[in-house]
Amino acid sequence: MGNWTSLPTTPFSTAPWEAAGNRSNSSGADGGDTPPLPSPPDKGDNASNCDCHAWDYGIRAGLVQNVVSKWDLVCDNAWKVHIAKFSLLVGLIFGYLITGCIADWVGRRPVLLCSIIFILIFGLTVALSVNVTMFSTLRFFEGFCLAGIILTLYALRIELCPPGKRFMITMVASFVAMAGQFLMPGLAALCRDWQVLQALIICPFLLMLLYWSIFPESLRWLMATQQFESAKRLILHFTQKNRMNPEGDIKGVMPELEKELSRRPKKVCIVKVVGTRNLWKNIVVLCVNSLTGYGIHYCFARSMMGHEVKVPLLENFYADYYTTASIALVSCLAMCVVVRFLGRRGGLLLFMILTALASLLQLGLLNLIGKYSQHPDSGMSDSVKDKFSIAFSIVGMFASHAVGSLSVFFCAEITPTVIRCGGLGLVLASAGFGMLTAPIIELHNQKGYFLHHIIFACCTLICIICILLLPESRDQNLPENISNGEHYTRQPLLPHKKGEQPLLLTNAELKDYSGLHDAATVGDTLPEGATANGMKAM
Repeated sequence: MGNWTSLPTTPFSTAPWEAAGNRSNSSGADGGDTPPLPSPPDKGDNASNCDCHAWDYGIRAGLVQNVVSKWDLVCDNAWKVHIAKFSLLVGLIFGYLITGCIADWVGRRPVLLCSIIFILIFGLTVALSVNVTMFSTLRFFEGFCLAGIILTLYALRIELCPPGKRFMITMVASFVAMAGQFLMPGLAALCRDWQVLQALIICPFLLMLLYWSIFPESLRWLMATQQFESAKRLILHFTQKNRMNPEGDIKGVMPELEKELSRRPKKVCIVKVVGTRNLWKNIVVLCVNSLTGYGIHYCFARSMMGHEVKVPLLENFYADYYTTASIALVSCLAMCVVVRFLGRRGGLLLFMILTALASLLQLGLLNLIGKYSQHPDSGMSDSVKDKFSIAFSIVGMFASHAVGSLSVFFCAEITPTVIRCGGLGLVLASAGFGMLTAPIIELHNQKGYFLHHIIFACCTLICIICILLLPESRDQNLPENISNGEHYTRQPLLPHKKGEQPLLLTNAELKDYSGLHDAATVGDTLPEGATANGMKAM
């Protein structure tokens, strides 16, 4: 933030107007030939006594030179800071939607390589920006390319891992990302200038160019889209590199591929999901969960940081930053334990319930405490309310971070391979919309914040009901095509007791209910009284 610098002889007080700065005064003599800055607002005739030449920034932590101090984005120009944040998130949203569809059509590997090349170009160009308009525009394209990298790497991790290792590898990737988050303030303190920092964090993408030779195309995607010629070449490459005998180690695979070489590739776009019965519902539920988790996370963060004046620990920038990062780290550690015992759906449901409870208690209970604290004989003070608010905010940030992360992972598992990147793009774009609410509220000077929190609190209650409609994907094979994805139907949240007869429809009724009329041949081979788990009791 900037501080208006004035001559010591100014007869009027500008203390209220200087509240956004560091309240330090400096003489205008350092300005040289710099023309005087416009007079402070609402000062009447006394404004003629102000002879100011430059802004004096009191930056106490992090970068000494940043985009705010470089282009004086304060007072009437402060809104441009929020536009810069806005442009990056909008770029991410469009990137998730567009690169997801492209990755399902041309493959994960080409999209990854193109995204890396262009983020190097746009990222380094951002550091050379000459004004805030150029900066915000380039940040949009930087976010677009970053979305392609995040999405394709996520899909490749899921498709390369066996069922028992998918969640573990995803958590390892999350911990690596958090390590970068913890290192960022140290890098900023070392670089001192935002342009140096921008170049420093973009240069490691040069190493990712080696991914073209390290990571092959997803064999799972090649087989699912019937690109058997490319799949055959990739399998032969694996066998030669691993010194395997194709005739002995993978006996029967190559002859089957030879028979299918004449078939034309069959690629699918994410819009095909509209014609399904169950799959589109699962994706929509996870989109709403992701939107709610990332959207309400800002509400909790702002509520916790709103008490920084009253809590000495939060007055320091580094304490503020590392508190938020530590909550996210603890959330990921808790996810590892909860998902192991409760599965994907049970873990998502538990964290969503915690998010809803923290939100509702913060909105309702704290207002009640505030009313009682106004009575002298109640024994409650504003400090009690602040402590409760901080506690609920920490719990809410902890749970909402887990909800957002689990929603994305859940979608990657239940979406078929032929449209996996498109489905991931929808859920990640929904997460981007949730994060987009933060700069929008800040742009309007926090107007509508309370309504924003209430809307997301209501969404958590809706999500709790909708999560029960999701299937459980733990230890399950990934669905390859849309028909496989339709078979991912809801199972009971708790296992049946031993000897208990589940209330299931007959096979004919189940076929009609699920809408899978093309699977009639499976039902024709079973007796009329058969169910999905055995014979129906008479």
